[in-house]
Amino acid sequence: MTHFFKRRVNKLTKSILVALAATGVAASAHSATDLHYASVSELSKMMADNELTAVELVEHFHQRIADLDRQGPAIHAIVELNSQAIEIATALDNERNEGLSRGPLHGIPVLLKDNFDTADSLQTSAGSLAMVGQPAANDAFVVKQLRDAGAIILGKANMSEWAYVREMGLPHGWSGRGGQGKNPHALSEEICGSSSGSAAAVAAGFAPISLGTETNGSITCPASANGVIGVKPTLGLFSRTGVVPITRLQDTPGTLTRTVRDAAMMFNVLQGMDAADSATSVAPTGIDYTALLANDALQGKRIGYPAAYEGTGGVVLTPGVEFQKAMITLEKQGATLVPVTIRLPDIDNFVPGLMGAMKYELPEYLVSRSGLPIQSLQDLIDFNQLNPGKEGYGQATLEAMNALDMTHEQASGLILSISKNFKDAIDEQLREHNLDAMVAEADGYSQFSAAVAGYPAVTLPSGMSANGIPTSVFFFGKAWSEPQLFAMAYSYEQASAELRHPAFK
Repeated sequence: MTHFFKRRVNKLTKSILVALAATGVAASAHSATDLHYASVSELSKMMADNELTAVELVEHFHQRIADLDRQGPAIHAIVELNSQAIEIATALDNERNEGLSRGPLHGIPVLLKDNFDTADSLQTSAGSLAMVGQPAANDAFVVKQLRDAGAIILGKANMSEWAYVREMGLPHGWSGRGGQGKNPHALSEEICGSSSGSAAAVAAGFAPISLGTETNGSITCPASANGVIGVKPTLGLFSRTGVVPITRLQDTPGTLTRTVRDAAMMFNVLQGMDAADSATSVAPTGIDYTALLANDALQGKRIGYPAAYEGTGGVVLTPGVEFQKAMITLEKQGATLVPVTIRLPDIDNFVPGLMGAMKYELPEYLVSRSGLPIQSLQDLIDFNQLNPGKEGYGQATLEAMNALDMTHEQASGLILSISKNFKDAIDEQLREHNLDAMVAEADGYSQFSAAVAGYPAVTLPSGMSANGIPTSVFFFGKAWSEPQLFAMAYSYEQASAELRHPAFK
């Protein structure tokens, strides 16, 4: 940390308070005094007012990561820092000094899950030692969008290796490259999902925003466990070009932040058609995802909540204590809550479909990269047998995938059929009860349903359990309903003010 930066601490604290008043962002005492918990809106305001530089901000996060990720509680949320971050920050500061601003992300550090290609010195490994070698030649489409908007790629976040597909049953948040990630709220508790490092890093104050990916719960689950805001868009809203795949029929990038507004601002940047990803051709463009954010956005809304799921694995749900509190808040904000029963279609072939699709799509990605130790699924399996890592974990899922007797067309057919059934099940309730959206707690069923349908979802904090673990609410709705979901989530966020910062215990 520079001497100049230390001299500015009091001025920065004052500026955060001013920025809070200007933006209307609800925040705790921590975010008003600690730079590491400031939002993008606050940080952007400070830089615009010449109270903070991008270089100082990068230095601050570098020191915090050194203190808490590498040492102390050793969260292991970060696998690699960008050696060019200070250089990039300097260039962006020079632009600002010349009167140029690229927008609210100008000079803002962002962390990327370790499955986004970056055309710099950073590795893109999906957490696997088998992928460490030559960095990618090109930025992923969404990474280029972030750079063009002035964001600084601070580094790569740890993840469950191969998006939890090396061997199902391994600890969440573990990778051969990054080790075992931890939940900053409760170090011995579940970190959850393959975007675990991206969520834990934002919760711990290592960066204000990060990118993750989701195939099935890999943003929603870590957002819930780590007490941050995770947004999974409609499938096709964000490009997947340059992202290590499971399957494009289910994969999507998504955001991890500490405020709804920050997530909406990221959506403003990450929307847009990519000629190399046909799914983006039908997505809406040019939307301001912050436009509907208002304290009274829940007024008059009809929101369904799952009281039961019927069909395969049917269950009656009993709302937990924190969700009951959330429901009261929603009603006080003017929403009408409607109990619904959602049909659970047959899902027996879903995992085999994903495995069958990845068996073909992963090798296509591998051959697009040069200088790697592996070029095929068999190469990966052979590498892991010779280099199992210090924990000695297995790779049963990868081996089963390699042995699977299924064509790509057969796998795609299974996924598309199941996805349509889940779309129909959600649409049926929205239509029958004239709903604007649905809300649930982290019951697993709702998250799975929205993910398989390819529908958008916003997860955000609802409080803490009796044993100090974050709890969450989960808004989801029909395709392309992100603006409305953001608005409802924002109204709930402002009324509930349930964001908590971690204790690192």
